[in-house]
Amino acid sequence: RAAPPMSQPFLLAPIAECAPGRPGPQVRLAVLGARGVGKSAMIVRFLTKRFIGDYEPNTGNLYSRLVHLEGDHVAVQIQDTPGCIQVQEDCVQVLDSLSRCVKWAEGFLLVYSITDYSSYRSIRPLYQHIRKVHPDARTPIIVVGNKADLLHARQVQAKEGLQLANELGSLFLEISTSDDSQGVCDVFQYLCKEVSKLQHAGSTDRRRSSIIPRPKSPNMQDLKRRFKQALSSKVK
Repeated sequence: RAAPPMSQPFLLAPIAECAPGRPGPQVRLAVLGARGVGKSAMIVRFLTKRFIGDYEPNTGNLYSRLVHLEGDHVAVQIQDTPGCIQVQEDCVQVLDSLSRCVKWAEGFLLVYSITDYSSYRSIRPLYQHIRKVHPDARTPIIVVGNKADLLHARQVQAKEGLQLANELGSLFLEISTSDDSQGVCDVFQYLCKEVSKLQHAGSTDRRRSSIIPRPKSPNMQDLKRRFKQALSSKVK
């Protein structure tokens, strides 16, 4: 008998996995950002309503759960990512290691800590990498300033986060994962809704493209012109 997979010791409550083959909408999200910005804490806060402050180094965990969203049960998969993003010369190589995750996901949270300016500087290259993989500007991306409760250690002002998000065309929110579970839930719920809307729009476009277009009605002005030309040639 195969040994069961190792459980993650830092979780206080198990996260229910999606039932295999369960019908219904599915949403794939990815949370990206530098080391120590609170990505794992945000995900677990959303899925379990619990806050855990200390985590083992993240190697890229995938969380799956059924989430109640506007009267429907949505199978949400959230990809946590290693905090190896640094703004340095080999930044492109680091980003390339996340390409598989970026291709897989349909919506993104770009997270920095308001107490770490270097984590804020990593947001733009992350955004640019996502846009290379997903050129469609409708792909939802939210910029999140985490640890908003640590005002005494603030290095990134709220107006800086807002300005960056405006430049990138993204929504911006400051939250405190430790103090405000509702704020964390609001971020994920909003992202799920945006991905669901995009999926619905995509399926509508596919249905329209599959319908055989009706033949265009003849241009009456063009027919009159050609008829006159035919008459004048006969007269000659």
